[in-house]
Amino acid sequence: MDSGTTDTIIENRVFDELAIGDTASTTRTLTPQDIELFAVVSGDVNPAHLDPAYAETDLFHRIIVHGMWGGALISAVLGTKLPGPGTIYLSQDLHFLAPVGIGDTIITSVTVRELKPEKHRVVLDCLCVNQAGHMVITGIAEVEAPTEKVRRPRIALADVQVTRHTRFQGVLMRAAGAPLPMAIAHPCDEASLSAAVQAAQAGLIEPILVGPAAKIRAAAEAAQLDIGAYRLVDAAHSHDAAARAVALVRAGEASMLMKGALHTDELMHEVVQSATGLRTARRLSHVYVMDVPAYPRLLLVTDAAINIAPDLAQKRDIVQNAIDLAHLLGIDTPRVAILSAVETVTADLRSTLDAASLCKMADRGQITGAVLDGPLALDNAISLEAAKQKSIVSPVAGQADILVVPDLESGNMLAKQLVLLANADAAGVVLGARVPIVLTSRADSARTRLASCAIAVLLARARQAAIANPVV
Repeated sequence: MDSGTTDTIIENRVFDELAIGDTASTTRTLTPQDIELFAVVSGDVNPAHLDPAYAETDLFHRIIVHGMWGGALISAVLGTKLPGPGTIYLSQDLHFLAPVGIGDTIITSVTVRELKPEKHRVVLDCLCVNQAGHMVITGIAEVEAPTEKVRRPRIALADVQVTRHTRFQGVLMRAAGAPLPMAIAHPCDEASLSAAVQAAQAGLIEPILVGPAAKIRAAAEAAQLDIGAYRLVDAAHSHDAAARAVALVRAGEASMLMKGALHTDELMHEVVQSATGLRTARRLSHVYVMDVPAYPRLLLVTDAAINIAPDLAQKRDIVQNAIDLAHLLGIDTPRVAILSAVETVTADLRSTLDAASLCKMADRGQITGAVLDGPLALDNAISLEAAKQKSIVSPVAGQADILVVPDLESGNMLAKQLVLLANADAAGVVLGARVPIVLTSRADSARTRLASCAIAVLLARARQAAIANPVV
């Protein structure tokens, strides 16, 4: 923390007010947030700054001081305290004597060493000392001091937070290295082709591009993508591409399915066909796996894409699908919040009746592998403080892993709000079919597309393992 941030007024010292020996200082403790913010501003993504593998190395500490912090700390004192606002930084000569690490508190001071009246220049000794009294930086700086007095309220700094998406990294690492064939239906635009190529380059999939060959090649050329190494299956149009992609899965030539540049309804129409589709005894449902920076864990949201107004039996399958996926993602006993607008059961809201029924079904073993509670409103499903304020005692409230929404409309709005307002990444997959199905969007980031493919790969491998080793 900066000892000077409590001052309400900022005032400079003009050249004529300065004297040899004048001094000013500030104190600040180095935090991981400081390192990340500096990396964002400077573009310095040296892994020695940001990779935890370097965190306890001397190299890490020294690079922080040399490349990130020293000059900035001294500049802050010169620009805000001595001489203060209006100072022009001309030069500096610094020497780095000792490492600085996260948690170290640095006292930075500057002292007037020489005054040059002809151009209002000032030479200052600069010193940074850590909490143990050891010098870590010494040197001199030369500035042009202000000649006009400035005294005004200190501008409050913005509460800046660094948004990092890291929760998909483990999923990507688990999935990469043994790519599986994926049929991509009608990849005739840059977004869907890029998704396929990026996933292939990441070692996740072997793309099978299914659609009008001329359109696919034209889209690849326009996007400057090399698709020469991938299998291309010609199809007359988007409907035909969906049918052919599903047929490849049924024939065992593809282990996964991805939507390209066609409507979800077109692809799912072929998926749900009784004779030629990919249905199983389980209801199909979609799960968003969300990396929400402000939330401490992965958050699964279901169903926001497939089931419009599911009944109780359909919701049972939706819940079980999400639980099974959570297990695959390493969540051994997921906490499932059945959402509604209120936390009490009322006959006026069907979603509260369904929530209560689903919880009882879990008690009776009709839903397994998780802890359920509901109805819960969104706030007390994800906020311990909100749950406490409403006196809700629950193993799920405030720490949900899975949010089960009442219907597609509420789920779709919730997912998009998290993406657009909370800067969440939302990977998505359709469950309950013979193979996992990825529904891409043009708005998806490369990170999200890769995560969706990685989740599909893990699901496909689990299915293959289950077939190879059936439970007796």
